[in-house]
This record gives sequence, structure tokens and C-alpha cells, in this order.
Amino acid sequence: MADPARPAGEALLVVLHDVAPPTWDALAPFVAALDRLGPVPLSFLVVPDYHGTGSIAGNGTFVAAMDRRLARGDELLLHGWRHADDAPAPRGPVAWLQRRVYTHEGEFLTLDRDEARRRLDLGTAMFARLGWPLAGFTAPAWAMGPGTRAALRETPLAYTTTWGGFHRLPDFDTLPAPGLVWSARSAWRRGASRLWCEAYRRRHAGAPVLRLGIHPVDLAHAGARRYWLGLIERLLRERIPLTKRAFLERSRAEKAA
Repeated sequence: MADPARPAGEALLVVLHDVAPPTWDALAPFVAALDRLGPVPLSFLVVPDYHGTGSIAGNGTFVAAMDRRLARGDELLLHGWRHADDAPAPRGPVAWLQRRVYTHEGEFLTLDRDEARRRLDLGTAMFARLGWPLAGFTAPAWAMGPGTRAALRETPLAYTTTWGGFHRLPDFDTLPAPGLVWSARSAWRRGASRLWCEAYRRRHAGAPVLRLGIHPVDLAHAGARRYWLGLIERLLRERIPLTKRAFLERSRAEKAA
């Protein structure tokens, strides 16, 4: 585990993406393996109605699993509503590349303010009904358009995160936070991801915070599972593991001191 004498700002954030009943069978064994490493607080990005497969509120087994994670000290964040880009087909080469090559799941990329606010409110209300505290939102694929940004300024949420880092709401004050992530859908992507992550990790070895973004598709591949577990085990000797909310609160306290 991390040396408690190290500066509190040298944090490790382990973030599980796309958390929902259809993905939980893939995520649960990995989460159990992390638990065996010691008390590692995790941040779960929860999708309320993953690809239209049904509300998480109606799945008692999944809700109970998330309740147990909260009791362990983990954090649940809102991760879109359906995690699917159901907007009209993209027009133009830039939009097509962004919405069909980079991702098919940029749900909050093209929404106007009213629709983004409606989905944010639905997710916030569901968390409240389930008794889950909620401070943060991460858009699927980290893709947010101006409508979503405008809507987030109107919510009670404390922060949102993008590829670039943390953004305190409502003003979008930015706190840089380098992140590692894999693209695991093909063998060549997995090989490239391993090389890229190692280079990126070395480049940011002294960063105050390092985020690891782990997706269910990663865990379908033994090599990716071993990579993430091995990396986390190594980093726990160097950094303090925190949830996103705990890191943000610590950063705010350090700034005020």
C-alpha cells in the first residue's frame, strides 16, 4: 500500500466506467481482485439505463451491490443516462469521425441545454430515490457539447470530469488530472494502449494525481486485466488511493490552507 508519509496530493484515482447491470458480471471479479489488494476506494461511473436495457432502480441485485460499495467508502457518479448516442446521424466529416470513429456513445455531445438538463435531472432524481449521495458527473466518452455545459451550471452537482481533468461547478474551474485509459476492442489497439499508457505514466510520474479509467471491455481480455491489476499494485506503493470526490475535497482544503 501507499506510504502515508508521502504528500497527500500524490493521489491515485481508480475509476470504473460504464457500471450497470449488463456490465456488472464483467466488473465484479475485477473489483473483488482490487479488494484483495487492500482498502482501495473506487469511483464507479453508474449508467442509470444502460443502452435502454432498463432502469437500474428495478434491479435489486445491482442496487444491493452498489449499496455495499458505498458502505466500503467508494463513490458513485452519474455517467450519462443511457450511454448511447441517439441523436440524428452526424453530418460532415468532423462530426462523423467524432461520433462514429472515436465513439458511438457520446450521448451528451450534441444535446441542447434543455434535453441535457432533463437527463441530468432524471439521473439525479434516481440517485436520490436510491439514497445514493451524488457529487459528480462524467459524460460518456468524456464528450460534452455546449448544451451540456450550460445545463451542468444549473445543477447542484459539485464537479464534472473530462479527459483533461476536473471541472468545479458551476464555474468550470479546471484542475488538471492526467488519466490512463485503454482502447481494447482489437489486438492492435490493446498493444498500442499498453505502450501509450506506460509512456504517459512515466511522463506524469510526479503529477499530483493520476487517474486510471477502466472499462468493462478491457476486462474481457486477460492481458488488459493483468496490466491494470499490476499497475494499480505498483502505484499503491507510491500514491494515496482516493475517490474523485475525496481528491477534490482534499485539493480544495489544500488550496484554502
